[in-house]
Amino acid sequence: MEITYLLNSGFLVKDERTLLVFDDYEDPAGIVDAAYDKGDFDNLYIFVTHAHFDHFGTHIRAYAEKTSRYIFGSDIKHTKRVKIFPTKKITYMKRYTQWEDDAIKIWSYDSTDVGVSFLVELPSGKKVYHAGDFNWWHWEEDTPENVELAEKIFKRQLKRMHGMETDIALFPIDGRLGNAQEKGAIDFVAKTKVKGFVAMHRVEYPIWIPSQRFLTVSKNLPTWAPMTPGERRIFDGENFSEA
Repeated sequence: MEITYLLNSGFLVKDERTLLVFDDYEDPAGIVDAAYDKGDFDNLYIFVTHAHFDHFGTHIRAYAEKTSRYIFGSDIKHTKRVKIFPTKKITYMKRYTQWEDDAIKIWSYDSTDVGVSFLVELPSGKKVYHAGDFNWWHWEEDTPENVELAEKIFKRQLKRMHGMETDIALFPIDGRLGNAQEKGAIDFVAKTKVKGFVAMHRVEYPIWIPSQRFLTVSKNLPTWAPMTPGERRIFDGENFSEA
């Protein structure tokens, strides 16, 4: 699989002749434009996990002609911005639902903020998980009650994901959480079966270097922490390498 960083939680995933675009709110390097214009694909699916401004950009309407399907978190249905999209090409997904066509299968999970997260199985059988804003949002300056609630909500959702298998997981390592930025990721990789881990939601923060605890719990899971829009990696099932 070829994975290209767009911005924040935005990624383009290419596997054989299928393209998946996730949470493309801005694409300063013009990655999706270039892939769309090249036309080297049979299937194009555009995913938006939820309506937050840093996940949902209306410029993705420009890809409607060649898009197989827009897959949107159900909260987007209630926004004014979605009215510019072709209704017949949109599938809205609530949490814990499934959708498939003759190319891909999708499972949705809950978020700990807004919207959903997606697990996608490609025609090759490979899987990609995009967490959206699902994370353990442990704000160190928050009240003890809110800190406890954040932990409870995260662990309750994670329980439903125990044993989930995916080749790639795109997951928040948010620098705003300070010393707690890995808490969600560590629990996530401990409870799921992930082959490669990609950090996201890190705009304006230094590159993430996995802690020893993360590496120990994940059994030295291959990781990639993109910094610059347009960065690209190939994942072969065991390692990330530069494209």
